Amino acid sequence: MASWYQEARFYHIYPIGLLGAPARNEGGPVEHRLPVLTEQWLPHIHEMGFNAIYIGPLFESAAHGYDTTDYRLVDRRLGDNDDFRAFVRKAHELGIHVIVDGVFNHTGRKFFAFRDIQKNREASRYTGWYKGISFGGDTPYHDGFSYETWRGSQDLVNLNLQNPEVVQYLLDSVDFWIDEFDIDGIRLDCADVLDFGFMRTLRSHTDRKKQDFWLMGEVIHGEYRRWIEEAHLNSVTNYELWKGLYSGHNSNNYFEIAHTIRHLFDPQWGSARGCTLYNFADNHDVGRIASMVTDRRWLIPIYTCVFTLPGIPSVYYGSEFGIEGRKEDGDPALRPAIDLKEITEKNPDSLLTAWIEYLNAFREVHRACALGSYRELVLTNRQYAFERSLDDDVVIVVMNNDDKDVWVNVPVPLGTQLYYDAVEKATVTPENGHIAVKIPACMARIFTRTAKK
Repeated sequence: MASWYQEARFYHIYPIGLLGAPARNEGGPVEHRLPVLTEQWLPHIHEMGFNAIYIGPLFESAAHGYDTTDYRLVDRRLGDNDDFRAFVRKAHELGIHVIVDGVFNHTGRKFFAFRDIQKNREASRYTGWYKGISFGGDTPYHDGFSYETWRGSQDLVNLNLQNPEVVQYLLDSVDFWIDEFDIDGIRLDCADVLDFGFMRTLRSHTDRKKQDFWLMGEVIHGEYRRWIEEAHLNSVTNYELWKGLYSGHNSNNYFEIAHTIRHLFDPQWGSARGCTLYNFADNHDVGRIASMVTDRRWLIPIYTCVFTLPGIPSVYYGSEFGIEGRKEDGDPALRPAIDLKEITEKNPDSLLTAWIEYLNAFREVHRACALGSYRELVLTNRQYAFERSLDDDVVIVVMNNDDKDVWVNVPVPLGTQLYYDAVEKATVTPENGHIAVKIPACMARIFTRTAKK
């Protein structure tokens, strides 16, 4: 039996940005911004057909959310714990699972353990909580001691995950979020540098704590299978496919995307064979896909790939409207505040919004897109067709990145009498083991053996 996350369709929210919270947490009164998500965005997410939300970071922090100051408190710029409790309750009523960020590799400088070291120095009982504490060094903040950081950022102090006290504190914090809010999983920030022993301990702990609790790791480089087999995570981010999605379209080269799928999922030698990866076209750390492509019309086939190629699809907030944002302009450009009513009324890309809603509905009905096998059918620089199949549920996806309409002959098994064009709502009769498909410029078509949707 499949777990819920294998058939999930994620909506990704960076709440500090979406809700227009201040860039710095000055420790003022709680600002109740989270009810906007509960009252406005949850109905939108539900109506679009998503059944899971990845929201984060949420923990109290000093700035961007990944410099945690309190693991058991919702950031006051967003609201309080009751606000988030109401958000999760409403999401669950709508059949939506909720995943939060777990920033367990490092803390911010205002975290209680680090402040104790600043105050008590060698006498602090927390010196063993961090990596590389040396009272013979110093920092740009003139702490009078030095420490190991995440990628050289002095604001992010690396935790010592070999310390049993640290591990227990974090496990207790995870229990707090499950017990208090009933969250359904955690996305592990920078899992590519997290201690593998800690991740295994966390998986064992959450398996006992809540059935089907999902652990997904942020992994940018490396063989993804390692984190799933050795660290025992359920999934990791598929940055390899993300790169292929924009560059494969920008260069009119579907070979790049198809090669990525072969490299990852070939049943005999695929580096991620047997794994379920987390697919996305953009997120809070990379350029918006609408700014990454040289022709916005490719957004239709790109999101078709996200939803129909092997993996778990995710859409980053606002990208269903085709908004732009360049990485070169800094993180705020990737994490803007959005007024839902305004962007809905003045939708910059209503065709894309409707297409993503359609893909959600299609994937819900056709489980082959989530659980089925993959088979490449047609591959040229500008056209790409593949099959996803699960028992009698067969889905054929055909894409065209050319700037003109083309006919594609797609091979199908002999003996099949009819196929159903799930986009045009028409039946297609195979001839000589092929169906002839006319694909408009920069578009996609989807065919099934049944007329479910």
